[in-house]
Amino acid sequence: MMGPDEVDVTDERGRSMQLELTAEDQEFREEMRKFFTTEVSEEIRQAVIEGRELSKEQIVESQQTLNKAGLAVPHWPEEWGGRGWSELQRHIWHEEMQRAGVPTPLAFNASMIGPVIAQFGTEEQKARFLPQTASLDIWWSQGFSEPDAGSDLASLRTTAVRDGDDWVVNGQKTWTTLGQYGDWIFTLVRTDPEVKKQAGISMLLIDMTSPGLEVRPIQLIDGGHEVNEVWFEDVRVPAENMLGEINSGWTQAKFLLGNERVGVAPVGATKRNLSRAKDLAKETSDGNDGTLLDDPLVRARIVELENELLALELTALRVVAHSAGGEPHPASSVLKLRGTELQQAVSELLVDLAGPASVASGAGDGSDLASWARTVTPNYLNLRKASIYGGSNEIQRQIISRSILGL
Repeated sequence: MMGPDEVDVTDERGRSMQLELTAEDQEFREEMRKFFTTEVSEEIRQAVIEGRELSKEQIVESQQTLNKAGLAVPHWPEEWGGRGWSELQRHIWHEEMQRAGVPTPLAFNASMIGPVIAQFGTEEQKARFLPQTASLDIWWSQGFSEPDAGSDLASLRTTAVRDGDDWVVNGQKTWTTLGQYGDWIFTLVRTDPEVKKQAGISMLLIDMTSPGLEVRPIQLIDGGHEVNEVWFEDVRVPAENMLGEINSGWTQAKFLLGNERVGVAPVGATKRNLSRAKDLAKETSDGNDGTLLDDPLVRARIVELENELLALELTALRVVAHSAGGEPHPASSVLKLRGTELQQAVSELLVDLAGPASVASGAGDGSDLASWARTVTPNYLNLRKASIYGGSNEIQRQIISRSILGL
């Protein structure tokens, strides 16, 4: 029987090999586990574990706690807060963070625009933005998708026209996650309508307090306000806020999306949620003399999910073992596809365990129903998005068929 830090995987030729944490990596895991469970606010971690929505202040507090310890942006260049870790150490960091219920550093800052500025920005832009991006003193929003440019992002129509020392921006972005909190927005704009559509795109960094910029909420099926529309009407942006060369935005967008799709399988969080589901089943009466965990169908469902998660975790380790130079391994598409499916499956299990109480998502704290039962349905509904963002699962199947199966 293998221990928790010892796994058996196969290499790319199908040969069996054993991955076992070295004493150094095991010590690293313990260091991460201790920090996440003792230094990050217990109130924040408990809210994450229970599936409650975090406030802006809680998200900022958590990331600033990590940043002060040098743990918010370990994958950045070391001169800007990176740690020079191995791929395995990054995997351990991410897994232990999720296991402890610590909010992952804000993706728009840590995984998206931060690495892009570090790669393509001028020295002045790096000095101006990177420290505040790591510490979440600037909250970034993502201005990519438009009503008619989602999967086909290159069809975007938001324009930027040069006028003296400024670019004048007009258009609309949509599905801007947490845009209501945004201080700045990194925005793809069309700067040359006469060339091939990918070739005429640039990236602008736009202050969201600029005159003519308006954020409008989109109400979601789970009752929350997570996404927004962002409108630009003659918004003037200083020319110095263009990131990279004019019409080079598509290169930057591809670089950013590559970073976005790294770590897309939330193994640690899904394992934590499944363990919680098992505990809740054990604590919840079946209406007779037993608990829901006594039901053989519930037990079988939990065991099947545990096995599927183990297979996903081994695949994640395989990807870590064969990733090089920061480039995502082709099997990362398998992680995204299966990871989101299992994430959704566990959320559905929790809804089923709550039974009729799961429809009481609007009930307040004075309700007689358990608080966990009142949060599972909004979480289930919210996670329908998981198979769409970061490259839809349909797109991932196409990547798998071409890059892995050779079809």
